[in-house]
Amino acid sequence: MNRRLSRPGPLAGALAALVLLAACGAGDDRSDEDGGGGAGSASDVGVTDDTITVGAHFPLTGVAAPGYSEIPTGVQAYFDYVNAQGGVHGREIEYLVRDDAYNPTNTNTVTNELVLKDQIFAMVGGLGTPTHSAVVDFLNEEGVPDLFVSSGSLQWGDDVETSPMTFGWQPDYEIEGKIIGQYVAENLPDAKVGLFLQDDDFGEDAEKGVRQFLDDQIVGVERYTSGNTDVGPQIAGLQASGADVVLSFNTPSYTALSQLVSLKLGYQPQWFYSNVGADPDLVGSLLAEFSEGAVEGGASSLDGVLTTEYIPGIDQADDPWVQLWQKVWDEHGTEGELTNYRVYGMSHAYAFVQALQAAGEDLTREGLVEALEEGGQDLEGPQLAPFRFNADSHLGISGLRVVEIKGGGAAEPLTPVLVSDIGDAPIEEDTSGQAEDAPPESGVPE
Repeated sequence: MNRRLSRPGPLAGALAALVLLAACGAGDDRSDEDGGGGAGSASDVGVTDDTITVGAHFPLTGVAAPGYSEIPTGVQAYFDYVNAQGGVHGREIEYLVRDDAYNPTNTNTVTNELVLKDQIFAMVGGLGTPTHSAVVDFLNEEGVPDLFVSSGSLQWGDDVETSPMTFGWQPDYEIEGKIIGQYVAENLPDAKVGLFLQDDDFGEDAEKGVRQFLDDQIVGVERYTSGNTDVGPQIAGLQASGADVVLSFNTPSYTALSQLVSLKLGYQPQWFYSNVGADPDLVGSLLAEFSEGAVEGGASSLDGVLTTEYIPGIDQADDPWVQLWQKVWDEHGTEGELTNYRVYGMSHAYAFVQALQAAGEDLTREGLVEALEEGGQDLEGPQLAPFRFNADSHLGISGLRVVEIKGGGAAEPLTPVLVSDIGDAPIEEDTSGQAEDAPPESGVPE
């Protein structure tokens, strides 16, 4: 397999271009230095007899850090757990995390460092729609496997020809929007619907899905720019529109901000938040912080809110996957408790370990991509619905269920697991049995 971009994209800025030239020399000489294939070739960058080095960019600081900065701690804990049991084909996974503060300019810088200086084998779980958009072309030009992007944008799997090395992981925002839209249309047919959207692919993809079912019910649309924390005008606009149900596709900080502004305005619609922004514990703590204690925090702050779920969370302590993650965290976690964000990180780390196993002992970058395309739909794990990976689609988990948050943060299912695909693909109840999967006794994929 020898896949490359059919349409080259520009490198991220003049500085990145200079770094690339310094690291690689004149482009035509690189293949001569590396050889034509096998050990030591460009496709084996980051792999030794004993280690596999992978990297990721996350907002460890800045407006998006709450919650999201916990994801790589979960990934690290699970990789340490696997390494303690011998690694994958005898190789330990070394995991390098760089802080981009949810700023695309920073993402360019740290990704260039990871690829050109640190020589990572793959990018695993890089977070954010606006941030990862800035580096997806570069990663594909460099032939770096770009797996399980922590975002539901369609960019991570809908155009395999343009981005052959990139794979999504979570359900994309369009199918989440479709399932939410269908639920509201069927259960709240007289609702006046408002949309509160992040002003990028996150909001655009979700709106595309929602409008397939609710176009005639939508009375107002408001958008925010990430980094601008004044959402007063947007929430006031939704209130003025008469929306009594608000569908929100936003990050956790903006869930807290929207709730706080609504309290000040006396605006009490039925809120329906995307899974991305609906972690009760985190939103509760942010509410208390942003209000300087005027609003009591805690998981109960989102009681009655509707959202979606595609992996079991910490409220399901009896779930065997959550029990495994608790064991992993107890043995290899750092400070703090197990959270839903750490569960998210462990879950995509589990999928990555399976992908490495499937790629075989003679590990190459393109072999890893090929393994996912050939067997990705059969990957086991905590996801409630199967992946959609194949040669024509690198989109992630195919479905989710609608839940209501109640009882101090517990998620009560309102629908079965529903699956779909982008476009006009129907929404159907999942019959794969994926949600019934339990982890192997060792906690490492078999």
